[in-house]
Amino acid sequence: MNIFVDADYLSLNKYNEELCGDKVEIIRTEDFVIVVLADGLGSGVKANILATLTSKIIGTMISMGASIDEAVDTIINTLPVCNERGIAYSTFSILQIFNSGECYLIEFDNPSIIRLIKGRYVDINRQVREINGKLIKESRFTINTDDILVMVSDGAIHAGVGHILNLGWQWENIKEYLERIYRKDISAKNISMLLLEVCDNLYAKKPGDDTTVVTIKVRNCVQVSVMIGPPVNKNMDQSIVSRFINEDGKKIVCGGTTSQIVSRELKKEISTTLNYFDEKVPPTAKIEGIDLTTEGILTMGKALDYAKRYVSSENTIKDFLDLNKQDGASKLAKLLIDESTSVKFIVGRAINPAHQNPEFPLDLGIKLKLVGEMANCLKQLGKKVTLEYV
Repeated sequence: MNIFVDADYLSLNKYNEELCGDKVEIIRTEDFVIVVLADGLGSGVKANILATLTSKIIGTMISMGASIDEAVDTIINTLPVCNERGIAYSTFSILQIFNSGECYLIEFDNPSIIRLIKGRYVDINRQVREINGKLIKESRFTINTDDILVMVSDGAIHAGVGHILNLGWQWENIKEYLERIYRKDISAKNISMLLLEVCDNLYAKKPGDDTTVVTIKVRNCVQVSVMIGPPVNKNMDQSIVSRFINEDGKKIVCGGTTSQIVSRELKKEISTTLNYFDEKVPPTAKIEGIDLTTEGILTMGKALDYAKRYVSSENTIKDFLDLNKQDGASKLAKLLIDESTSVKFIVGRAINPAHQNPEFPLDLGIKLKLVGEMANCLKQLGKKVTLEYV
């Protein structure tokens, strides 16, 4: 199955705590993706250490070929049990998604994972079994494109206790909320942000517990190819444009000179516009067969700002809304961040004559730096990124 696992998470720390007692580990291999959500006992430093150890040990062992039983057994034998309460050091959920769409889910005392198919809740059959004296829930099922799985720590189902709601936000309420906000094109990060925002509001911005939302969305693979900057050797223009246009997926051209090269080699006219949707971002243009044509360094720089805010743990709803604006940088960022699953950059190393004006001191180094930083942001989102310098 040609799928991409879009997995992302966001957390709220308990009020007045510097460290979060929840920890998420996302590990990608050639054959599968592992997502682990561990919730350490209590809060603060102790909970953070316990959750971190739990998620790291489980994630690393499974990715190295150990069985779930071995990983759970190691956790139980390695980490302590609370002497006062006699309960587990950390609860956890483990989801392993194979490239075939087959899933293996283990849950130990965390709220049940929520599964949406076409935006509607579908139950997961679970078997209870014992590993080293601990009762765990085990499930095997298959996922398809656009299926969504949401893990939450117990801070989410306690949201509102003592503030807005007497008994907190229940698991059923979360399930119904996820069904309401579902859209086919919604991203994993957007779901996590919207759900966590509600939890924060229910806590009146003073969370009574560490709260984490992990969203996994299965998507079809979509490659986006970006050509930015003219090649060093002008004689290579035709072959490079030919390779670029024959790449799978969507095509983006960044830069005035680059646009002219693509236009010339494809024998397609450039249709320009003077519509400034953002006074800091140059207008876009159109070339038949190209999904987006923008100015180069200024637009890429602004798109990089959006990308950095998007991957930041301190992002807000506004950072997601910025991707839906009509300027070139927002469109570029949306294609790279929201719509792509893999990105190929074809980066020209020729120095653009237009950038030699002393009042406009942009050079090749800035372009390479911007592309490199954008590639790093995309990798943090789990996308496969290829850089080709020409």
